[in-house]
Amino acid sequence: MKRPKLTMLTAAIVLICMTALPGTLSAAEKIRLETLAIRGHSIHKNLLKMGERWKQVSDGAVKLIVYPGGTGGGESDMVGRMRIGQTQAALLSTVGLTKLDPRVTGLHSMPMMFRNLGEVDYVGEKLQPELESYLLAKGFVVLFWADAGWVQFFSNRPATRPDEFRKLKMFVAAGYSEQVDVLKRLGFTPVPLQENQILHGLQTGLIDTTPMPPFYALGSQIYRPAPHMLELNWAPLVGAAVVTKKAWDRIPARLHEPLLQAAAGAGAQITTVGRTENYEAVRVMKEKGQLTVHPVTPSLAAQWRTTVQSIEPEHRRKIVPDKIYFEVERLLREYRAGQGDP
Repeated sequence: MKRPKLTMLTAAIVLICMTALPGTLSAAEKIRLETLAIRGHSIHKNLLKMGERWKQVSDGAVKLIVYPGGTGGGESDMVGRMRIGQTQAALLSTVGLTKLDPRVTGLHSMPMMFRNLGEVDYVGEKLQPELESYLLAKGFVVLFWADAGWVQFFSNRPATRPDEFRKLKMFVAAGYSEQVDVLKRLGFTPVPLQENQILHGLQTGLIDTTPMPPFYALGSQIYRPAPHMLELNWAPLVGAAVVTKKAWDRIPARLHEPLLQAAAGAGAQITTVGRTENYEAVRVMKEKGQLTVHPVTPSLAAQWRTTVQSIEPEHRRKIVPDKIYFEVERLLREYRAGQGDP
């Protein structure tokens, strides 16, 4: 005896019941994540590992798709695509994060504020929960925080003193008008470009110098047209992976914690490896005979510190909000007191 076929009505009822089950996804939820990280670099690899871990802990319900290399433009473009739902996530530096909320500048956009990476870790641990609440209010969930060590200056000719850099055309991320204003106030010549245009800008003479961590200078071949590096710990390159709350809320709540744990592991690995890779990158570029490192003496460091301090009030007003700026200073005093460092 043949079994009766399901009628269209019965099939529809079954489908409705299945999709109504709590925490059930009818198909894998796709999270498209963009990053400027170079394809094949450790950052890209760790994001791919995070995606594999997400697939495991969600039993295939969540699929992370990573788009490396910034082929679609700079971080401002990435933020724009998240806002319209074209992508759902991005790994952003402070440049991109400020497009979501300007208060995140306290972790990166304070030149020569941090003396060592221990200070960066301490301030980040204390400040990040507050910053996450700001970003959540703007519709973005932080998956993890990470940093890539120190940003240093690469240039197409020897330059060490502030006055020498004032004669150079300096890269600034497009859309970061506040940074342009402050650099002009210091007497520098900022040239706004998308991050993926830095190499071309150096090759064509559009810019002469750019701040970036050494590992990125090696991976992107920046050191070839800019073979001089000033060994000045300008600021830590801090960033975060964020996902739109709209996309996050489509994922069952029971999966949120395991997904965040997997993301935190990826962020910790990116930070650990990234800091080490900077030293290795400098060694490799020097061994190739294509990088000259200019050390920073105490006297030279004092010149840069004086330059930065000369516009502190304007810097606070235009780039880092007063509340965050003063909180970073307080946390640094707290940390240094505990380390016996005045």
